[in-house]
Amino acid sequence: MTATQNVLILGIGNLLWADEGFGVRAVEEMHRRWETPENVTLMDGGTQGIYLVQHVREADVLIVFDAVDYGLAPGTLKRVEDGEVPQFLGVKKISLHQTGFQEVLAMAEMMGDAPARLLLIGVQPEELDDYGGGLRDSVRAQIGPAIDMALAELARLGIRARRRPRPLPPESTIACPIMTAARYEGERPSEQAAFRGGDMRVLAGGGFAPPEDPEAELEALLARPHGRAG
Repeated sequence: MTATQNVLILGIGNLLWADEGFGVRAVEEMHRRWETPENVTLMDGGTQGIYLVQHVREADVLIVFDAVDYGLAPGTLKRVEDGEVPQFLGVKKISLHQTGFQEVLAMAEMMGDAPARLLLIGVQPEELDDYGGGLRDSVRAQIGPAIDMALAELARLGIRARRRPRPLPPESTIACPIMTAARYEGERPSEQAAFRGGDMRVLAGGGFAPPEDPEAELEALLARPHGRAG
């Protein structure tokens, strides 16, 4: 690896579901506090899935921030490298965005443009079922250490990042300006005004209940003869 190769530092996840937003918050904070050379791109990948494939194909080195179910204690930070990255994103998916990102990596490899170096910097989430919520303290505390891991990887590649004299203001975010942490969390309605478990337009009246075993129900549905509904 050389310092002139293209590096993509990508934060993925869904800000709407509490700790699922860790990856976006991490890359957002790294952008606020650090300047990187032109060959290093910091990007809010959100839940874009396959729309990220061209960016991944153009990268020689891919560093990903994400919330990952490692089966560890909440707030545990863990790095995974190279060939193990798709496995960890797929074995215990915490949301559909991880399935989408697995496909991104597979498509890049199929096209012969997979990054030569992969690094996943993931944190074990504490809370996901909090619609409209922010990061829990145990997860938020790992943003700094996660950024340090990314900086160490850049240094290993011979790439030097510079700390900004002052962090950039919130409006200079690489993420959505409406969803900056201070605004998103500070302007959150009360629990009485905004249901924490999802969209009340779907869940109103108590008529909806999630399946106890989604995989078993799906298998049973697929096993039915064609044309029969019950």
